[in-house]
Amino acid sequence: MRITELLTKDTVAMDLAATSKDAAISELAQQLNKAGKLNNLADFEEAIHAREAQSSTGIGEGIAIPHAKVAAVDTPAIAFGKSKAGIDYQSLDMQPAHLFFMIAAPASGAQTHLDALAKLSGILMDDKVREALLHAESPEEVLAIINKADDEVADEDEVVAPSDVDASEPYVLAVTACPTGIAHTFMARDALKKQAEEMGVQIKVETNGAGGIKNHLTSEDIEKADGIIVAADVHVETNRFDGKNVIQVPVADGIKRPEELINTALDKSRKPFVAEKGASTSKDNDEKLGIGKTIYKHLMNGVSNMLPLVIAGGILMAIVFMFHPNAFDPESAHYNAFAASLWEIGSKSAFALIIPILSGYIARSIADKPGFAAGLVGGMLAVSGGSGFIGGIIAGFLAGYLTEGIKAATKNFPQMLEGLKPTLIYPLISVTVTGLAMIYIFNTPAAWLNNALISGLDSLSGTNVVILGVVLGAMMAIDMGGPFNKAAYVFSTAALTAGNPEPITAAMVGGMVPPIALALAMLMFGSKFTKAQKGSIVPNFVMGASFITEGAIPFAAADPLRVIPSMMVGSGIAGGLALLFGSQIQAPHGGLVVIFGTDWSHSLFTIIAILIGSLVGAVMYGLLKKKPTDTPTI
Repeated sequence: MRITELLTKDTVAMDLAATSKDAAISELAQQLNKAGKLNNLADFEEAIHAREAQSSTGIGEGIAIPHAKVAAVDTPAIAFGKSKAGIDYQSLDMQPAHLFFMIAAPASGAQTHLDALAKLSGILMDDKVREALLHAESPEEVLAIINKADDEVADEDEVVAPSDVDASEPYVLAVTACPTGIAHTFMARDALKKQAEEMGVQIKVETNGAGGIKNHLTSEDIEKADGIIVAADVHVETNRFDGKNVIQVPVADGIKRPEELINTALDKSRKPFVAEKGASTSKDNDEKLGIGKTIYKHLMNGVSNMLPLVIAGGILMAIVFMFHPNAFDPESAHYNAFAASLWEIGSKSAFALIIPILSGYIARSIADKPGFAAGLVGGMLAVSGGSGFIGGIIAGFLAGYLTEGIKAATKNFPQMLEGLKPTLIYPLISVTVTGLAMIYIFNTPAAWLNNALISGLDSLSGTNVVILGVVLGAMMAIDMGGPFNKAAYVFSTAALTAGNPEPITAAMVGGMVPPIALALAMLMFGSKFTKAQKGSIVPNFVMGASFITEGAIPFAAADPLRVIPSMMVGSGIAGGLALLFGSQIQAPHGGLVVIFGTDWSHSLFTIIAILIGSLVGAVMYGLLKKKPTDTPTI
């Protein structure tokens, strides 16, 4: 599909009048509406903002690709606009965005949506294309630039076939993948392909995108390859690369340093990747992780896959509490059938799966697919055995490393049994041994520890509970999505599942403060912020109200020595005050939505705690901050 089938003269806005992210979104959406592509402008803009709330579509290199797939779109289309001055779009590289492509896809147009994103990402990797677009004077010139670039972009299926590989020339394979499977996946692909062409290196790139795996690397490809680059921020199947020179890096490295990666992949002096050694294989790679980071990586893989259940289930439970705390109970005078259905979905289904999913994906991160079944079973046994999150984490690591051991022990089995390993041998042994270990060894002490922790939390009162609130609130602001933030959040979620809402109350309040505090600081100390920075005031208020702490990351990255201490103080005060006031939030995510799911007195005091903490953080940062000329821009 050609980009200009979707990007037409009447959807090109040229020079944007907007100076803020929200204004740019509105201007581009109006261009699509004026071109007759939408049936409901308000719904489309709402869908765009909902997508931005998940993570910014400012993908770096001065590019933003806001997009939505929604029934408000009649005809798939792309709108284009540019800003030579640049607009602060909370981009991943914290630089202003200059080129904007807004993709509108109908609710039934998933593949159109993804194909357009993939192709655009590839085209926009060319700095000459970006420069030409920035200086284009008319819609016709924009379309001509895109058409020419479209002609020069290779088809996804136009790859080097194993039979065509010249044995005398170097041959490199690559796998690219990012959490959303859209922009960065394909930007890394195209950066590697472009660099390989310049270096005279043959290359084939497998993309693990939102539309599935494309250009799958065959066993013949792998056999002929001199080296393999895995540029991914999510789990990628690597056992197939056993014995090859493998370099594993974040997907951003595939975009930023492709030449270095290709040279490393061609370095024959490096030790080969050994698939059966599990986590220890990372020691054989230059891009290795220490023990602590390896454990954190596996744990976060479980947490990231658990979070959708936590968020959906938690918000549904909060909605039930809006009816009445006992609205789900058939024996209560306040029983409501619809509320009971929501409780069945949120509490008894989504929340019931949290620990098994956590365990299953920890095990999968360690041992790939063979570890998943044992991890799920171990998590279920942690739930039934009363060991909760602690038992679930133990079960995940146990299942993962046990499966790795089974794979190593069966490595030399006869070739005729190879097909039985993943379908029979691995799952039967790993599920059985993990299950027996959980029942007879780990569940009892883990349940005791879990109960002791909950009892300790239940016994906290007065000064002690305030200190807990201060610590958890401050932890949410230390790295705003990093290890400290995630540790506080996982601990708090675990306590909530055991019936103690105080930790998640402090964590959520503390996590809401940084974006709100920064928005307030920009209002109160406007002369100390650039125009581009002040364009993020409204988005930061929205993200803070939605418990999306990451809205503060661009400011923290640009000015960490002033932002982080200020936000920690504000978040710590908010967390402490919330627990001092007796606030209780009964859901693990949702911000204001779930705060108002409690009774009104608790809701009011929770809001007061957030406002006080945000004001303290705002004033502290405003006083510490230098004038714009002395501060790195974001």
